[in-house]
Amino acid sequence: MGRLRISFRQLAVGCAAERTMTLEQQAVPAPTLDALPDRRRPRRLVVPLLVVVLLAQMAVAMVTTALQQTPTIDEPVYVGTAAEYLHEHRVVHNPEHPPLGKLVIGVGVALAAPTVDSSFTGDQGQLGRHLLYESGNDPWRLMLFARLPIIALTLAFGLVVFAFARELAGVAAGLVALGLYAFSPDVIAHGSLATLDVPAAGFVLTSVWLLWRARLRPRLYVPLAGAALGAALATKMSTLAAIPALIVLAGLSVWCASRRRALKRAVLAAAVVTLTAIAVVWVSYLMVDPRLRWVPEQPVPAVHGLRGLAVDLLPFPEAYRDGMRVQFDFEDYPWQGYLFGRLYTGSLSYYLPAALLVKTPLGMLALWVAGAVALVAVRRLRPAAPYVLLPAAVLLGAAMLGSRDFGTRYAVQTPMFLAVAAGCVLAVRWRWAPVAAGAMVLFVAASSVRTFPYYLPYSNEAFGGPARTHLRLHDSNVDWGQDLGRLADRLREKYRGERIWLVYKGSGVPSYYGIRAADPRKVPVDEVRGLLVVSDSSVAKATGRLAALIDSSRPIDTVGHSITIYRR
Repeated sequence: MGRLRISFRQLAVGCAAERTMTLEQQAVPAPTLDALPDRRRPRRLVVPLLVVVLLAQMAVAMVTTALQQTPTIDEPVYVGTAAEYLHEHRVVHNPEHPPLGKLVIGVGVALAAPTVDSSFTGDQGQLGRHLLYESGNDPWRLMLFARLPIIALTLAFGLVVFAFARELAGVAAGLVALGLYAFSPDVIAHGSLATLDVPAAGFVLTSVWLLWRARLRPRLYVPLAGAALGAALATKMSTLAAIPALIVLAGLSVWCASRRRALKRAVLAAAVVTLTAIAVVWVSYLMVDPRLRWVPEQPVPAVHGLRGLAVDLLPFPEAYRDGMRVQFDFEDYPWQGYLFGRLYTGSLSYYLPAALLVKTPLGMLALWVAGAVALVAVRRLRPAAPYVLLPAAVLLGAAMLGSRDFGTRYAVQTPMFLAVAAGCVLAVRWRWAPVAAGAMVLFVAASSVRTFPYYLPYSNEAFGGPARTHLRLHDSNVDWGQDLGRLADRLREKYRGERIWLVYKGSGVPSYYGIRAADPRKVPVDEVRGLLVVSDSSVAKATGRLAALIDSSRPIDTVGHSITIYRR
């Protein structure tokens, strides 16, 4: 292990080598396209064409998914809040998440131009349902428009993945990294929803990539990296955990770029990143309400001790600090989790690694490990190891310490950063490395395509595929309310006229989709006859009367690998 350890001396050698190489490159100007022989020009088009093809298939997968899925549990809250921003110009609902991600969603909401009831006075859960189902709007159209900006942003982050890996290990590495990103079931699943997980993770990745580039041009890229970090902080508060790592990386980048007064400039760079990020958070709130009015719609919990002191010291608007207090209150709640058939209360520290093991394609797992080893083992890649591995590890560690075992969306930065690492496998000077990497990418692509368009319940072949994910995981790993529309179609096609008993976990309104059903938990068990339809997350957590109903029924059908239909 001694050979694999990264020391500051090795980083300094790497920085010096970069400066030498940069000067040599500047001394010999690169040939322009016009100066190249005609036979080489088509080759230059191959890489852009492959990038377009990979992103195009990803776009098709995400748009198809967005068209077919009904609102997931969190989406109506964000869409309703985005509409509120546009029409009320105030922060009222959903303070536990800052405004920027919802402003991005709001671009699509503005284009959809929904009718908004300005007299609405309910809570944030009711806000989205009221907008979608009770205000005369078309929820299918409104949800598609709300999801499209997140889809566009997800595609843009794919370009960051490609550029980052290409700069580390060459064009082929960039294509391998982009291939893994573009076929990642988790990224496709959550990148096609009007939620905040992918935007927040993507902004952190962008900030890290810009810090890597700052090793050569610090004056340009350090402020841009701070802006990207600020965008992450202004999208989701969980990204606060990445601040120390990115501040260290900012100092390291400028220290590598400086020939004199390196320490002073490194400290200055860290300050620039921090202050720029803080400014972006403030700007996101000012974009909603230039007067920064804040009257909580719900009581804000008190937070004491070190956590309370940390919240009070945050240099952000009052609404942001109150949102942090709400988040800490969530962390104190005894949530239920479900892992490998076990229902438990509280959280398990190994939940996210276990869930990632289930929900990541096998070829992707292999390339992640190989890429991480290559980053540390290949001498010329070692300076990049802290940039690629440290932020991903910090964010994953922070999520593992949280109390909400709800899904791999809390670790969606992992397939982004480790796709970059995986591309670095091609820096290993083994003849079979390109062939093996290409084979693994094709294996990942095949596994991803097979699950189309059911990306949320994906699990890899070792765990039985999407049809068996519900036996091991629950919530946004499998069933997030996305298949209510598909359920309505199935009931019309195969079970028309039958009595329906429904236990649905989601934010959709069944009656809007033509589902006439009753709750089986509110009547005696012997009165429940016909079709019993239960969301798989509710099956996983079933106790008492619902458990008795399920045990005494016969499963006959499934919808989207997330809803089970029983015959009674």
